[in-house]
Amino acid sequence: MKYTVITGASSGIGYETALAFATRGKNLVLVARRKEELERLKSEIAKINSNLDVVITNTDLSVTKNVYDLYKGLRDYKIETWINNAGFGNFAAVGDQNLNKIETMLHLNIEALTILSSLYVRDYLNIEGAQLINVSSAGGYRIIEDSVTYCATKFYVSAFTEGLAQELKGLGSKMKVKVLAPASTETEFAKHALGLDEFSLEGVVPKYHTAKEMAGFMLELYDSEKVLGYVSGITYEFELKDPIFPYAAIKRN
Repeated sequence: MKYTVITGASSGIGYETALAFATRGKNLVLVARRKEELERLKSEIAKINSNLDVVITNTDLSVTKNVYDLYKGLRDYKIETWINNAGFGNFAAVGDQNLNKIETMLHLNIEALTILSSLYVRDYLNIEGAQLINVSSAGGYRIIEDSVTYCATKFYVSAFTEGLAQELKGLGSKMKVKVLAPASTETEFAKHALGLDEFSLEGVVPKYHTAKEMAGFMLELYDSEKVLGYVSGITYEFELKDPIFPYAAIKRN
Protein backbone atom coordinates (compact mmCIF):
# COMPACT_ATOMS: atom_id res chain seq x y z
CA MET A 1 0.00 0.00 0.00
CA LYS A 2 1.16 3.52 -0.82
CA TYR A 3 0.40 6.65 1.20
CA THR A 4 0.23 10.42 0.84
CA VAL A 5 1.47 12.36 3.87
CA ILE A 6 -0.06 15.78 4.54
CA THR A 7 1.16 17.96 7.39
CA GLY A 8 -1.03 20.74 8.74
CA ALA A 9 -4.07 18.64 7.82
CA SER A 10 -6.45 19.73 10.58
CA SER A 11 -7.84 22.76 8.73
CA GLY A 12 -7.67 24.94 5.64
CA ILE A 13 -5.66 23.89 2.61
CA GLY A 14 -4.32 20.75 4.30
CA TYR A 15 -7.81 19.59 5.27
CA GLU A 16 -9.24 20.14 1.80
CA THR A 17 -6.17 18.61 0.14
CA ALA A 18 -6.73 15.45 2.15
CA LEU A 19 -10.31 15.27 0.87
CA ALA A 20 -9.14 15.93 -2.69
CA PHE A 21 -6.55 13.15 -2.56
CA ALA A 22 -9.15 10.83 -1.02
CA THR A 23 -11.26 11.31 -4.16
CA ARG A 24 -8.22 9.97 -6.06
CA GLY A 25 -8.24 6.84 -3.91
CA LYS A 26 -5.08 7.73 -1.99
CA ASN A 27 -4.34 6.25 1.42
CA LEU A 28 -3.41 9.06 3.77
CA VAL A 29 -1.21 9.94 6.71
CA LEU A 30 -2.63 13.10 8.29
CA VAL A 31 -0.45 15.17 10.61
CA ALA A 32 -1.42 18.11 12.84
CA ARG A 33 -1.54 19.19 16.47
CA ARG A 34 -5.32 18.89 16.93
CA LYS A 35 -6.31 15.26 17.19
CA GLU A 36 -10.04 15.96 17.34
CA GLU A 37 -9.94 17.79 14.02
CA LEU A 38 -7.96 14.97 12.44
CA GLU A 39 -10.57 12.50 13.68
CA ARG A 40 -13.29 14.64 12.12
CA LEU A 41 -11.38 14.70 8.84
CA LYS A 42 -10.94 10.93 8.96
CA SER A 43 -14.71 10.56 9.30
CA GLU A 44 -15.27 12.81 6.28
CA ILE A 45 -12.80 10.78 4.24
CA ALA A 46 -14.65 7.58 5.15
CA LYS A 47 -17.77 9.07 3.52
CA ILE A 48 -15.79 9.51 0.28
CA ASN A 49 -14.13 6.09 0.31
CA SER A 50 -14.43 3.78 3.31
CA ASN A 51 -11.77 1.45 1.87
CA LEU A 52 -8.96 3.95 2.28
CA ASP A 53 -6.46 3.53 5.09
CA VAL A 54 -6.20 6.81 6.99
CA VAL A 55 -3.51 7.18 9.65
CA ILE A 56 -3.66 10.18 11.97
CA THR A 57 -0.70 11.54 13.90
CA ASN A 58 -1.11 14.48 16.24
CA THR A 59 2.17 16.23 16.93
CA ASP A 60 3.68 19.71 17.12
CA LEU A 61 6.20 20.04 14.30
CA SER A 62 7.63 23.27 15.69
CA VAL A 63 9.51 20.99 18.12
CA THR A 64 12.55 19.55 16.37
CA LYS A 65 12.46 16.18 18.13
CA ASN A 66 8.87 15.67 17.00
CA VAL A 67 9.89 16.21 13.38
CA TYR A 68 12.43 13.40 13.47
CA ASP A 69 10.05 11.19 15.48
CA LEU A 70 7.31 11.69 12.89
CA TYR A 71 9.49 10.55 10.02
CA LYS A 72 10.97 7.67 12.00
CA GLY A 73 7.46 6.50 12.88
CA LEU A 74 6.56 6.25 9.19
CA ARG A 75 9.53 4.09 8.17
CA ASP A 76 7.30 1.07 7.52
CA TYR A 77 4.98 2.98 5.16
CA LYS A 78 5.56 3.36 1.42
CA ILE A 79 5.10 7.08 0.83
CA GLU A 80 4.41 8.10 -2.75
CA THR A 81 3.71 11.77 -1.98
CA TRP A 82 4.83 14.01 0.88
CA ILE A 83 3.09 17.38 1.24
CA ASN A 84 4.65 19.85 3.69
CA ASN A 85 1.70 22.15 4.31
CA ALA A 86 2.11 22.95 8.03
CA GLY A 87 3.00 26.55 8.73
CA PHE A 88 1.64 29.83 10.04
CA GLY A 89 2.06 33.55 9.54
CA ASN A 90 2.48 36.74 11.49
CA PHE A 91 1.29 40.28 10.82
CA ALA A 92 3.39 42.88 12.64
CA ALA A 93 6.21 45.32 12.01
CA VAL A 94 9.58 43.67 12.61
CA GLY A 95 10.31 45.90 15.61
CA ASP A 96 6.97 45.03 17.19
CA GLN A 97 6.74 41.30 16.52
CA ASN A 98 6.46 38.75 19.31
CA LEU A 99 9.79 36.93 19.19
CA ASN A 100 8.47 33.81 20.93
CA LYS A 101 5.90 33.47 18.14
CA ILE A 102 8.55 34.24 15.51
CA GLU A 103 10.88 31.60 16.90
CA THR A 104 8.11 29.01 16.67
CA MET A 105 7.29 30.15 13.13
CA LEU A 106 10.92 29.76 12.05
CA HIS A 107 11.04 26.25 13.51
CA LEU A 108 7.84 25.20 11.73
CA ASN A 109 7.98 27.07 8.42
CA ILE A 110 11.69 26.51 7.75
CA GLU A 111 13.31 23.93 10.00
CA ALA A 112 10.59 21.25 10.00
CA LEU A 113 10.00 21.58 6.26
CA THR A 114 13.72 21.32 5.50
CA ILE A 115 14.25 18.27 7.71
CA LEU A 116 11.22 16.39 6.38
CA SER A 117 12.06 17.26 2.78
CA SER A 118 15.66 16.10 3.23
CA LEU A 119 14.71 12.81 4.87
CA TYR A 120 12.11 12.06 2.22
CA VAL A 121 14.54 12.84 -0.61
CA ARG A 122 17.17 10.55 0.92
CA ASP A 123 14.77 7.61 0.98
CA TYR A 124 12.77 8.20 -2.22
CA LEU A 125 15.22 9.96 -4.53
CA ASN A 126 14.99 7.32 -7.23
CA ILE A 127 11.52 5.91 -6.61
CA GLU A 128 9.29 6.22 -9.68
CA GLY A 129 6.20 8.31 -8.96
CA ALA A 130 7.48 9.89 -5.73
CA GLN A 131 6.53 13.53 -5.27
CA LEU A 132 7.45 16.15 -2.70
CA ILE A 133 5.21 19.23 -2.62
CA ASN A 134 6.04 22.12 -0.30
CA VAL A 135 3.48 24.84 0.34
CA SER A 136 4.93 28.34 0.11
CA SER A 137 2.93 31.51 -0.54
CA ALA A 138 2.53 34.34 -3.00
CA GLY A 139 4.38 36.05 -0.13
CA GLY A 140 7.27 33.76 -0.96
CA TYR A 141 7.76 35.75 -4.17
CA ARG A 142 6.63 39.19 -3.04
CA ILE A 143 7.37 40.96 0.26
CA ILE A 144 4.27 42.31 2.00
CA GLU A 145 4.19 45.18 4.48
CA ASP A 146 3.87 44.11 8.14
CA SER A 147 4.58 40.54 7.06
CA VAL A 148 8.28 40.77 6.32
CA THR A 149 9.43 37.90 8.54
CA TYR A 150 6.65 35.57 7.38
CA CYS A 151 7.41 36.39 3.73
CA ALA A 152 11.09 35.71 4.39
CA THR A 153 10.24 32.23 5.66
CA LYS A 154 8.24 31.59 2.51
CA PHE A 155 10.99 33.01 0.28
CA TYR A 156 13.12 30.31 1.89
CA VAL A 157 10.51 27.63 1.13
CA SER A 158 10.25 28.78 -2.49
CA ALA A 159 14.01 29.04 -3.05
CA PHE A 160 14.76 25.78 -1.24
CA THR A 161 12.09 23.84 -3.13
CA GLU A 162 12.83 25.30 -6.55
CA GLY A 163 16.53 24.70 -5.97
CA LEU A 164 15.90 21.13 -4.85
CA ALA A 165 13.81 20.49 -7.95
CA GLN A 166 16.64 21.79 -10.14
CA GLU A 167 19.23 19.80 -8.22
CA LEU A 168 17.32 16.52 -8.55
CA LYS A 169 16.70 17.17 -12.24
CA GLY A 170 20.44 17.54 -12.72
CA LEU A 171 21.00 14.23 -10.93
CA GLY A 172 18.46 12.47 -13.11
CA SER A 173 16.30 11.67 -10.09
CA LYS A 174 12.92 10.01 -10.59
CA MET A 175 11.36 12.07 -7.80
CA LYS A 176 9.42 15.21 -8.68
CA VAL A 177 9.70 18.24 -6.39
CA LYS A 178 7.15 21.05 -6.55
CA VAL A 179 6.07 24.18 -4.71
CA LEU A 180 2.55 25.58 -4.34
CA ALA A 181 2.29 29.32 -3.72
CA PRO A 182 -1.24 30.37 -2.66
CA ALA A 183 -2.39 33.97 -2.32
CA SER A 184 -5.13 35.01 0.15
CA THR A 185 -7.18 31.95 1.02
CA GLU A 186 -10.16 31.62 3.36
CA THR A 187 -8.54 29.53 6.11
CA GLU A 188 -7.54 29.99 9.75
CA PHE A 189 -4.27 31.58 8.59
CA ALA A 190 -5.21 35.26 9.07
CA LYS A 191 -6.89 34.55 12.41
CA HIS A 192 -3.72 33.02 13.83
CA ALA A 193 -1.44 35.57 12.17
CA LEU A 194 -3.41 38.39 13.79
CA GLY A 195 -3.93 36.58 17.10
CA LEU A 196 -7.73 36.83 16.88
CA ASP A 197 -10.46 34.39 17.90
CA GLU A 198 -12.35 34.92 14.64
CA PHE A 199 -11.56 36.56 11.31
CA SER A 200 -13.03 36.54 7.81
CA LEU A 201 -11.52 37.77 4.56
CA GLU A 202 -14.96 38.84 3.34
CA GLY A 203 -14.93 42.62 2.87
CA VAL A 204 -11.26 42.85 3.90
CA VAL A 205 -9.51 41.78 0.70
CA PRO A 206 -10.99 42.25 -2.79
CA LYS A 207 -10.25 38.70 -3.92
CA TYR A 208 -9.42 35.38 -2.33
CA HIS A 209 -9.79 31.65 -2.88
CA THR A 210 -11.46 29.05 -0.74
CA ALA A 211 -9.36 26.26 0.72
CA LYS A 212 -11.24 23.84 -1.53
CA GLU A 213 -10.22 25.84 -4.60
CA MET A 214 -6.60 25.77 -3.45
CA ALA A 215 -6.81 22.00 -3.00
CA GLY A 216 -7.96 21.85 -6.62
CA PHE A 217 -4.87 23.83 -7.62
CA MET A 218 -2.79 21.39 -5.58
CA LEU A 219 -4.13 18.53 -7.69
CA GLU A 220 -3.39 20.44 -10.90
CA LEU A 221 0.20 20.89 -9.73
CA TYR A 222 0.40 17.23 -8.70
CA ASP A 223 -0.70 16.13 -12.17
CA SER A 224 1.60 18.52 -14.05
CA GLU A 225 5.23 18.43 -15.11
CA LYS A 226 5.79 21.98 -13.84
CA VAL A 227 7.64 22.86 -10.64
CA LEU A 228 5.63 25.86 -9.45
CA GLY A 229 1.92 26.31 -8.92
CA TYR A 230 1.57 30.07 -8.42
CA VAL A 231 -1.42 32.21 -7.52
CA SER A 232 -0.88 35.86 -8.45
CA GLY A 233 -1.41 38.19 -5.51
CA ILE A 234 -2.70 40.78 -7.99
CA THR A 235 -4.94 38.91 -10.46
CA TYR A 236 -5.50 35.80 -8.30
CA GLU A 237 -5.12 33.65 -11.38
CA PHE A 238 -3.46 30.26 -10.94
CA GLU A 239 -0.53 29.42 -13.18
CA LEU A 240 1.69 26.38 -13.57
CA LYS A 241 5.23 27.64 -14.11
CA ASP A 242 8.86 26.66 -14.41
CA PRO A 243 11.18 27.70 -11.55
CA ILE A 244 11.53 31.46 -11.12
CA PHE A 245 14.71 31.78 -9.05
CA PRO A 246 18.00 31.68 -11.01
CA TYR A 247 19.88 28.42 -10.57
CA ALA A 248 23.60 28.01 -11.24
CA ALA A 249 24.58 24.42 -11.92
CA ILE A 250 28.15 23.37 -11.23
CA LYS A 251 29.97 21.51 -13.97
CA ARG A 252 31.70 18.45 -12.55
CA ASN A 253 34.37 16.38 -14.30
